This record gives sequence, structure tokens and C-alpha cells, in this order.
Amino acid sequence: MTVQEAAERTGHAVRATPCDDAGPPVLLDVREPDEWDAGHVPGAVHLSLTTLYEGTPLPCEIQGRRLIVICRSGNRSRQAADLLGAHGVEAVDVIGGMRDWAEAGLAVVDARGLRGTVA
Repeated sequence: MTVQEAAERTGHAVRATPCDDAGPPVLLDVREPDEWDAGHVPGAVHLSLTTLYEGTPLPCEIQGRRLIVICRSGNRSRQAADLLGAHGVEAVDVIGGMRDWAEAGLAVVDARGLRGTVA
């Protein structure tokens, strides 16, 4: 999935696509905490790939939702989508990750809610 498709489907684009009854998919950021703190998509949910591999369950508020998984470049998000899919979770990864997201001019905020950077 491209960053533009991810932005549209999760409501981060100027013109979001219609949602089904389950609500829009959730953008799940699987980078490490220091990367998240430096810059992430507003409204995204954070759960590192390391934590997923350790077997930590998904937060209650996103269980049963479709997930769009993002990382810095797309490698970890692809791994996470495969791992989640193996556990019956509908998940796709964002090609190009946060690098392409920021390059496309889409919003990135830091841990304080200010303009963030991709670490």
C-alpha cells in the first residue's frame, strides 16, 4: 500500500475514503520508542515490532480492526503485517514507510505534538 492510500484510508488525507461499518483501518507504527518519539503520524497507534514478536497483544481499542502497518522504510512493517496475518489479523504494510510519508508532505508530529522528524 502506498503512503497516499494509507493516508486516505486512515483519515489522514484531505479527502478520506468512505469507511465501512467497522470504521476506518488503524495506522499501526511498529518502530522503536525513540523513533516514535522523534516523529509519528498523528492518531497512529504505537506497538514496536520487537513487542509484537514478544507476543504482546494488540491494544483493546484496535482489536478486530483492519490495520495498516508503518515503519521507517517498509521492512519492519512488512514483517509485522506477515506476523499479524499469521494470527488472523487483517494487516497490510505501507510501502516506503515514514520516509515516504514525510516526503509526501503528510503530517508528522513528535512526542510533544510539535512538528516531528523521521528517525
